[in-house]
Amino acid sequence: MGGVEDDEPPSKRVKVSSGESGSVPNGKSSTEQGSCSLSNPMARLLASGGDDEVVGSKGIIKKVELVRIIAEALYSLGYEKTGKRLEEESGIPLHSAVVCLFMQRILDGQWDESVATLHEIELGDENIIKLASFVILEQKFFELLDGEKVMDALKTLRTEIAPLRINDDRVRELSYLIVSPSQSLLDGTSGRESKAKSRRSLLEQLQKLLPPAVIIPENRLVLLVEQALDLQIDACRLHNSSVGEMSLLSDHQCGMDQIPSQTLQILREHSDEVWFLEFSHNGKYLASSSGDCLVIVWEIDGQVSVKHRLSGHQKPVSYISWSPDDDQLLTCGVEETVRRWDITSGECLHIYEKTNLGLISCVWAPNGKTIFTGVTDKSITMWDLEGNEVESFGGQRTIRIADLGISTDGRELITVCKENKILLFGWETRSEKFIEEDQTIISFALSEDRKFLLVSLFNEVLHLWNIEGSPKMVAKYKGHKRSRFVVRSCFGGLEQAFIASGSEDSQVYIWHRLSGELILTLTGHSGAVNCVSWNPTNPHMLASASDDRTIHIWGLNRVNMSYNERHGNGVHHANGGT
Repeated sequence: MGGVEDDEPPSKRVKVSSGESGSVPNGKSSTEQGSCSLSNPMARLLASGGDDEVVGSKGIIKKVELVRIIAEALYSLGYEKTGKRLEEESGIPLHSAVVCLFMQRILDGQWDESVATLHEIELGDENIIKLASFVILEQKFFELLDGEKVMDALKTLRTEIAPLRINDDRVRELSYLIVSPSQSLLDGTSGRESKAKSRRSLLEQLQKLLPPAVIIPENRLVLLVEQALDLQIDACRLHNSSVGEMSLLSDHQCGMDQIPSQTLQILREHSDEVWFLEFSHNGKYLASSSGDCLVIVWEIDGQVSVKHRLSGHQKPVSYISWSPDDDQLLTCGVEETVRRWDITSGECLHIYEKTNLGLISCVWAPNGKTIFTGVTDKSITMWDLEGNEVESFGGQRTIRIADLGISTDGRELITVCKENKILLFGWETRSEKFIEEDQTIISFALSEDRKFLLVSLFNEVLHLWNIEGSPKMVAKYKGHKRSRFVVRSCFGGLEQAFIASGSEDSQVYIWHRLSGELILTLTGHSGAVNCVSWNPTNPHMLASASDDRTIHIWGLNRVNMSYNERHGNGVHHANGGT
C-alpha cells in the first residue's frame, strides 16, 4: 500500500467505519474529532459551492457551516452519539468521505495513498498540495529512518521530497540525518507510542495547512464564542474591571459604577495651587507639586497619607518624573533646577543645574542610569546620576513647555520643539520625526506602552497620535474647557481604555478612548483642575490637582455598586448618575 511496515496488532490499528472509532489528534477518538462514517447514506459530499441556505436575521450565516462547527463542538465535548445524530438528521457531514479517508490513511501510515487521496480533495491550490505532500513524505522519511531502513529513506528523500522544491534547507537537514541518524526522530521516544503520537501531530499540522472548509479547525465554535465575548467587552464603553465569569445567556454590559466618580479623599497639604501630580509605576505612591515650591510624596495603603514633604526648590515645581523602579523621583522647578530624591528617606540625592540657564523639564532613561532635561536655551541635556553632563543636543529641541517623554527603548526623546510642533528625536542617530498641529500645543502625555501620544491643544481639543512608525492621528476628544492655563490629561483605566483631562471649569472630564465619547464629568473642585493622574495598577483610582489647593482622590461609587450587585444579576447597568 506504499506505507511503512507497521508491527502493531490489528486490534490497535485505527479504523474508520460506522461502528468503530480510532486515535486522532489529542488522543481523541475519530468520533470525538468528527465523524468519518463512509457508509452513512444520509451523509452527502459537500459541493465546492456548499449549501447556500442561510440562517439568522442578517442572512450571513451559512447553514452548512453552522451545522459542521456545531458537530465539531459536540465531538470535542465528548458527545459522540449526539454529533453523529446531528450529521445523520441534517444530512451534512462534518467531513466529506474523501477527507475522512485521507485522515485515516495518515493515521495508518499509508503515505503514498495519503498523497494520492490529497489530490482527490480538490483543494484548488497547487502550493497547498505541495506543502501538505512535503510534511506527509517527511513523516514517511522519519519512520523509515527510525525503522533503520536507511536506503528506503534516502530514496524517499531523493525521488519524492526533493522534487517538490518546497524547502531546500529542510531537505539538507534531512540529508544530514541519513549521515548522522543518532538523534531521536519521533518526539524523543521509539516504537508504537511514538509512531502514533507523531502521526497525530502530523494530522494537527495538516489541519493548519488545509483550508478550514476541508477540515473544520479544532474548537472552532468555542473560538467564535470567545471572540464574540471579547467584542462585547471592547464595545462596552464603561468596561473597567477584570472579567471573571461571563455568562453566555446575556450580553455583557458595565455601568457607571465601574468608573471612579466619587470623591474618597480630599488632600489639603499644599498651601498654593497644585500644578502637577503623578502616580508611581507600581501605584503605591503619588507625587504632587505646587506653586508653594513644595513636592509631597503620598503613600497609598487603603487611605492616601503623606510620606514625605520635599522642600528645597526656590520656585514653583512644574514637573515630576518617577524612576523606572519607583525608588527615586525627579522634580523640576520653573526654569530653575532639577532635583533627584530618594523615596525611602526623602533625601535630596543630587541637584542638576546649568550656569546662567534654567531647566524646564526632566525624564528618566528606561535604564535608570541617565536622565534628560530640557533647558531654557531650547537644548536638551543628558546627565549621569552623579550630575556629569554626558551630552547636549543643541538647536530648536524644546521650548518652555515642561513636557519631556522618552520611548520604551530609550532611544527617542519626545518634546515640543515649536509652539505647534512635536519632535521625536533619535538622540543616538540624530534622526528627527515631527508631529505638526494647527494649534498651539499646551501639554502632552505618553501612554504606558509609549506607542500613543495624547496632545492637549489651545482650542480645547485633545488629539491622540499613534507614534509607532510614521505618526498618525487616530482620535479626538472634546468638551473640557481651557483658555488661560496649562491643563494636563492622561491615559487610564483598565488597559488604558479611558482618557481623562483637567479643565478650567473645575471639572474632570473622562472619555472612552476608542470611541471618543465623553462618558462622565466629575464635579467637586472649586478651582481649575490643572492635572489628572490615573493609578496604573488600580483602574478604580484617579487623582486630580486643582487651583483650589487640593487634590481629590476619586474611587468607585459604592452606593451604585451595592444597588447593581443586588439588582443586576451579575451585570452592571448605568443609571445615568455621577
